[in-house]
Amino acid sequence: MISYFNGIIILLITLVLLFIPALSVLFGEGTITKTCNINNIFGDINFVIDPISAFFIIIIVVMGIIGAIYAKGYLKPYILKGKSISSHFMFYTTLILSMLAVVTCQNALFFLLCWEIMSLSSFFLVIFENEKKETLKAGIKYLVFMHISVLFIITAFALVSIKTGSYDFAGFAPVLKNNPGFTNIIFLLFFIGFGIKAGFAGFHNWLPEAHPAAPSHVSAIMSGVMIKTGIYGILRFLSLIGTPTKFIAYFILIISVITALYGVLYAAGQSDFKKMLAYSTIENVGIIGIGLGVGTLGLIYNQPAAAFLGFTGCFAHILNHSIFKNLLFFGAGNVYLKTHTKDMETLGGLVKTMPKTAVLFLAGSVAICALPPFNGFISEFLIYFGLLNGFNMGGFFNFIVLIFAFAGLALVGTIAILCFTKAYSIIFLGNPRSNCAKSANTDCDLFMILPMIFLALMALCIGLFPQHAFKMLINPANVLMTNLQTIQILNEPFTILQIVSYTTLSLIILIALLAGLKIFLNRKVETHSTWGCGYKKPNNYMQYTGSSYVSPFMSMLKPLFKKVFDVKKPKNLFPSSAHFSLHIEDIEEAYFINPMLKFDEWFLAKFEKLQNGNLQTYLKYGLIFLALALILTIGGSLI
Repeated sequence: MISYFNGIIILLITLVLLFIPALSVLFGEGTITKTCNINNIFGDINFVIDPISAFFIIIIVVMGIIGAIYAKGYLKPYILKGKSISSHFMFYTTLILSMLAVVTCQNALFFLLCWEIMSLSSFFLVIFENEKKETLKAGIKYLVFMHISVLFIITAFALVSIKTGSYDFAGFAPVLKNNPGFTNIIFLLFFIGFGIKAGFAGFHNWLPEAHPAAPSHVSAIMSGVMIKTGIYGILRFLSLIGTPTKFIAYFILIISVITALYGVLYAAGQSDFKKMLAYSTIENVGIIGIGLGVGTLGLIYNQPAAAFLGFTGCFAHILNHSIFKNLLFFGAGNVYLKTHTKDMETLGGLVKTMPKTAVLFLAGSVAICALPPFNGFISEFLIYFGLLNGFNMGGFFNFIVLIFAFAGLALVGTIAILCFTKAYSIIFLGNPRSNCAKSANTDCDLFMILPMIFLALMALCIGLFPQHAFKMLINPANVLMTNLQTIQILNEPFTILQIVSYTTLSLIILIALLAGLKIFLNRKVETHSTWGCGYKKPNNYMQYTGSSYVSPFMSMLKPLFKKVFDVKKPKNLFPSSAHFSLHIEDIEEAYFINPMLKFDEWFLAKFEKLQNGNLQTYLKYGLIFLALALILTIGGSLI
C-alpha cells in the first residue's frame, strides 16, 4: 500500500521527470520521444511529449499535487474515526500516473491498458465511503459507463489497426487523411467513447452521480482533470486527420452547444451543491467543445484567425476549468466536512463562521461565470472572438450555426450567473436554516485553505495578465492548425488581451482608490430596519430558498425537466409541521435509463426459477450444456 507521504514523493518525482520537459516542449519547438519495447504483443511503444501532451501533463501534475495536499486535511476526520486511507492514496497515485501515460502513449494497445487502469483506479476512489449504499450505486454506474466507453474506443482502434496494419498512432494518419467516409465512422466511434468520459450531453449520465459520491479532492481531480482525457482523445484524433470533414466540424460544434446548455440548465435546478458542480462540469465541457468546433470550421474554410482563436479558446478553457472547478470542489468539500450535508437548502450564514472558504468560493464562482478579473472570462472571450471571426466564412448554413453557437454561449453565461448567485447566497449568506449550518463554527485547516488560495491566485493572475498565459496556448493550437500559417495572426489576439489586462488593472486600481478614499474620509453609514412585511417575529425560515430563487426561470422551461415534489401539507389551523421540497430529475435518466433498467429487471426475473439453489439441478444444467457442446462439435466435424 502507498501511504500519503509515499504518494506525495511519487508525485514530486513525476513533477521533476515530466514537468520540466513538458515546459520546454510547450514554450519551445519540437517533441520528445522515448521508445520502449515491453513485449512482442505491444511491439514498439512510443511515448511522445508534443505540445498537446505537454499542455495536459502540466495540468495533471500540478492539479494532482494540489489535490493531494488538500486531501491531507479533508481525510483527517476519517483517519480519526479509524478509517484506513493507504489504499485510497495508492489508487490516487495510480490515477495520476495512468493519466500521464494516457496523454503520452502513442500505441493503441498500451493506450487502452492505461485507459482501463485510469477508469478502475478512479472507480475505487469514487467508492471511498463504500459503507453508503448510494456511493456504491454511483460507483457501479460509473464503472458500467466507463466500460461502455472503452468498448467504442476498442472498436475504433480495431478498425483503424486492421486498415493500417499498425498500432502506432503515427501509422493511422495516412489512412485517416485520405479516406473521409472511413474517418467519419471512426470519429463517431471515438467521439462516443471519449465523449462518455468527457461528459458530453447524451453520454453524461454517470457524471452527476459519481462526482457527489466521491471525496471532494477526488471530485476535483475527476472533474478538473480526468474528464479532460476524453477531450485529449478527441484532440489527438483531430491532430492525426489534418483538416477534418464538414460533418466532424459541425457535429462537434452543435453537440457542444447542446451540452453547454443542458449542463447549465440542470446545474441551476440542483439543491445538492456537489451535483450542481457536476452538471456545471458538463456545461464547461460544452464550452470547450464550442471552441474546438469553431477551430475545426476555421480549418475547413481556410480561415486561420477563426481556427487559431477557436483552438486557443479551447485550450484556455481546459486550463481555466481545471483551476476554478478544483477551487469550487475544494470549497464544497470544506462546507460538507463542517456541516455534513450537501443540501444547500439547509445551509446559510456560513460567511460568518467560514469566511476564508466563503471568499475563495466566491472567487471560483466569479471565475466560472466568466466575469473579470478572473480567468474564465479570458477563455470565453477568445471563443467569442473566434465566433465573430467565423461569420464571414462558408454559406448561409454556417452563418445560422454560428449564430446558434454565439447565442447559446451567451445564454449559458447568463444562466451560469443565475446558478452561482443562487449557490453562493443560499450557502453562505443569510442566516443558518438548520442545525447542520449552525454546527459549522470554525473554518477548515491550512491544508484545505492553502490549495484554494493557490488556485484563486492562479485564476486571478490569468485574468489580470492573459497576454502571458496566452503564450502557453500557441504551440498546442499550432499542432491542430495543419498547413495554416499563424504567425501573421498572433499579434491581434495578443494586443487585444493586453488591452483587456490594462483595462482590468485600471478598474481594480480605481475601485481600490475609491475604497481608500472612503476609509480616509471615515464616513459613517447610518443603518435602519427595512419594513418587515408585517412580521413581528421573523425567523430563519423566512428566507429565499434555492428552489424559489430559480423558480421563475425554471417554470419557463418545463418540458426540459422532470420535477419531483415531496410535499407534506399542513392539516390543521395551527399545524405542527409541514414540508415541501423539489427535486429535478434528469430527463435522460427518467425517460431512457430508468425504463431500460426496469426492462432488464423484468427480463432477468424470468430466469429466477433457474436459480433455485439446488446443487443437483445445477449439475444437470452442466451435463446438458456439455452434451449439447459434444453434439455440436461432432456434427460440425461430420459436415
